[in-house]
Formats: sequence, C-alpha cells, structure tokens
Amino acid sequence: MPRGGRREGAGRPAGSVTVRNREIIERAAAEGITPLEVMLQAMRQRWGAGDVDGAVQVAEKAAPYIHARLSAVDATSKGERLGYVITAPVEAIDADEWAQQHQPPRH
Repeated sequence: MPRGGRREGAGRPAGSVTVRNREIIERAAAEGITPLEVMLQAMRQRWGAGDVDGAVQVAEKAAPYIHARLSAVDATSKGERLGYVITAPVEAIDADEWAQQHQPPRH
C-alpha cells in the first residue's frame, strides 16, 4: 500500500461539524436561544411593525441557515443536435396522423 498522498474517502467529510463546534451548538440550544432564533424573532417583529425593508434585511441573513442553495445544473447536451422544431396543429389528430406529418428529416 502506498504511503502518503491523496486517498479517496480520507479525511473529514465536507460540511461536517467539528467536536468543538458541536459543543458550542449544543450549549447554545440548551441555553434556550440561538443566533438564528434571534434573527427570526427580529424579522417577525419588524414585519409585524410594518417595517418590510428591515424584515427583508434580517431575512436575507437568516435564509442560508434555513433554505439550502440550489446547485447549478449542467444543461449541455451530449446527444446529436437535430436542428429542427416540431409543431403540432391546433386541430385534434391521432398519433399515427401526427407521426406521418412530422417525420424527422433524413440525413
């Protein structure tokens, strides 16, 4: 077995909580109030008072702790680009008729 270097699966998983951070989180929760709870309470108070801009500012800071970010999706196609568009007529036709009218071009 080779020594040193990068190995698959080695090390702490990305996003995992360290022992020290876990202790801090648990202690804050045991004391009854967390920074997120403070932000949410401030947001609700501002919203209730009609301060929409203030509520939005606090909501922007709290959102990453509640809502996960969407990951980017690769929209590239690995298939062949056909280069034609099929449109269906407005009147109702059966599948066989439609297939005959909309044959893909032969190369």
